[in-house]
Amino acid sequence: MKSQFLPQMKPKGKRIWGFKSKLGLPIIFLLCSLFFLAGLFGSTLLFQDVPGVRSPPRWLESVEEEDNSTPHGETGESRVASIPFQVLSWEPRALYFPNFATAEQCQSIIEMARLKLKPSTLALRKGETAENTKGVRTSSGTFISASEDRTGVLAAVEQKIARATMIPRSHGEAFNILRYEIGQRYVSHYDAFNPTEYGPQKSQRMASFLLYLSDVEEGGETMFPFENGSNIGVGYDYEKCIGLKVKPRQGDGLLFYSLFPNGTIDKTSLHGSCPVIKGEKWVATKWIRDQELYD
Repeated sequence: MKSQFLPQMKPKGKRIWGFKSKLGLPIIFLLCSLFFLAGLFGSTLLFQDVPGVRSPPRWLESVEEEDNSTPHGETGESRVASIPFQVLSWEPRALYFPNFATAEQCQSIIEMARLKLKPSTLALRKGETAENTKGVRTSSGTFISASEDRTGVLAAVEQKIARATMIPRSHGEAFNILRYEIGQRYVSHYDAFNPTEYGPQKSQRMASFLLYLSDVEEGGETMFPFENGSNIGVGYDYEKCIGLKVKPRQGDGLLFYSLFPNGTIDKTSLHGSCPVIKGEKWVATKWIRDQELYD
């Protein structure tokens, strides 16, 4: 007996998501790839600014907006301001401030100091003399206070340092503006004065802010040989240029603390200036005390 059903015909195409298609496998693979890439791109856009999703690090921009201010005290400021910085080290506490001053400000400071330069001197410890410490510090420099500068450049830089450190201007010494020529250096030392070596101190240098006034082609780095506890107690040669090194770049600033919050000297704050190999190094140093220097 013959079947009452007609023989079934095989479909020439394949079904994709409920639709007949004559597409071959290469075309199907291509479509799947396109859908995958579209989904990946869409998810990237969706989560780009979602909190908790990591994005590439970027420099903060300075912010000074009148409309974003809050009521302030008599000694406060009328606007919000942020100063970009990078933590270079916690031992010692060292922070780097890119583009802290403009090239014009740096050049202005160099010009006001150039004709006043004299060989740099040292604060001598018990038993030391100028003769037996010869070669420790070979730069030339001069001290200039903001009140001596009629252009207002030093006052503007000093005010910005006060903001960055949260230490009032009244705690800062005059700017020590230094020039290092080829071969000149400053052997590793502390900015704070140990009373057992220097005698009783009325106040102490708690922090130092270095404003690099020029680029240096080669050498001239600020070095911290004891960074993170390295080289302590191993007979370190103080003339060696090792450890954490910060290359001078015009307009950038470097802040480091010589004292712990409890007032004791941080041994890892030992630092020096590597010899200049090529070019010339100009730097303005602001030493900050733990007590006011003037009213």
